[in-house]
Amino acid sequence: MKPPEIGRALDRLALGLALAGGAVLVLLVGLVCISAAGNAVLNIARADWLAGLAPALSQRVIGSGVGPLKAGYELIEIGLAVAVFAFLPWAGRRGAHAVVDIATARLPLRARRALDRIWLALLALVLALVAWRMGSGLLGKLRAGDTTFLLGIPLWWAYAACLPSAWVAAACAAWGALRGRAE
Repeated sequence: MKPPEIGRALDRLALGLALAGGAVLVLLVGLVCISAAGNAVLNIARADWLAGLAPALSQRVIGSGVGPLKAGYELIEIGLAVAVFAFLPWAGRRGAHAVVDIATARLPLRARRALDRIWLALLALVLALVAWRMGSGLLGKLRAGDTTFLLGIPLWWAYAACLPSAWVAAACAAWGALRGRAE
């Protein structure tokens, strides 16, 4: 594969992961809205004024199981981790990571580009370390059979969902270090 093709492949991969992360966020927003609506309905059903006005309706709603989603925070916790990792490659390809350039803003362009490549190489190393340890964590959670407390979701699922994004983010940072941001 030629270098421009590698850059385009990384762009497509990063975009696909970012879109998947966005879809996860949309689902999480829906989950929060449903949970909040269920909680609001339950609070209304428990209100003294409704119990006095329509006690049968109040008891029927309370007994129906309407309310906030059970352990919705477990799903949000996992979903947010997946979304954050899914956005990392796209941020890396677009140079959207946080940059503090107070000390380097006055350096010549060539020096700033060299520093940028050094930082990208360090970022690639750190992301590869994170991905490697996440893979180790995945295997550990799989062997131990760990699950979330309330819903019993296997924890290794979250690691498995984040791991590809971590490796792609490391590859994007490494490619940026080798080729520079402006391919």
